[in-house]
Amino acid sequence: MTKEEILTHLSDPSTKLGDVRKLAKEIKKDHALAMALWETGLYLPRQLAILIMDKQCLTPELIDTLVKDIQQHSFEEKTQLIDWLMANQLSKSKQTISLMESWANSPSSLQRRVFWYYQGRLRWMGQTPPPNTEELLLMIEDQLATEVPEVQWAMNFTAAQIGIFQEAYRSRCLQLGEEIGLYKDEKVAKNCTPNYLPLYIATQVEKVARKEGAHVKNKK
Repeated sequence: MTKEEILTHLSDPSTKLGDVRKLAKEIKKDHALAMALWETGLYLPRQLAILIMDKQCLTPELIDTLVKDIQQHSFEEKTQLIDWLMANQLSKSKQTISLMESWANSPSSLQRRVFWYYQGRLRWMGQTPPPNTEELLLMIEDQLATEVPEVQWAMNFTAAQIGIFQEAYRSRCLQLGEEIGLYKDEKVAKNCTPNYLPLYIATQVEKVARKEGAHVKNKK
C-alpha cells in the first residue's frame, strides 16, 4: 500500500483509531513508510506511523525529533500520540526504556509525561513494582500541584496505581489526593473511572477485589 493510498483511506471522516490499528496489521513493519507518513504532520497518519515504525531505528536523536513534532498538535492529539509512542515503541526495548527512565526532569513536558506514564503502567500491568516507589511518591507530593496538565495526568495515574497495587502506600496516596484536590470537580461519564485519587483508588481496589474473589470461587 502506497503513502497516497493510505492518506486517501485515512481522509475518510468516519475513520477511527481501530481502523488505524487494523491498517497497521496489514502493513506490519515499514519504517520508511512510517517516516513518510510522519512528515505529513497529520494526526491519523502519525498514529499509523507509530504503529509501523521499526524500534531498531529509533535513535535518541530521532525520538527527540518525534517528541518535538508531537508538541505541535492540540492537547488531545499530542497526549494520544505520545502515549502511543511510549506504549507501542519506547517500552519495547531496553535502550528506549532506559532513555524514558532518564526523563523525570526533562525540560520537555511530553518526555516527563512519558516517564510518569511508564512508571504507572509498570504497576497497572501487573508487574512486580520496581523499588523506586518511595522516590516517586516524594516527587509526586512535591510537584503534582504545580505541573502542567499533560504531566499532572500521568503523575496522578502513577499515584493511583501505587495506591491500588501497593497497599502499604495506599493511605498516603489517598491523603495526597484529598490535600491537592486534583480532578475533584471533574465530571465523569457513567462507567468511567474518575481521576480524583480517592475515588480512583477506591473504585479500582474494589474491582481488583471482585476479580480476585471470582478467581478464587472458580478454582473451588
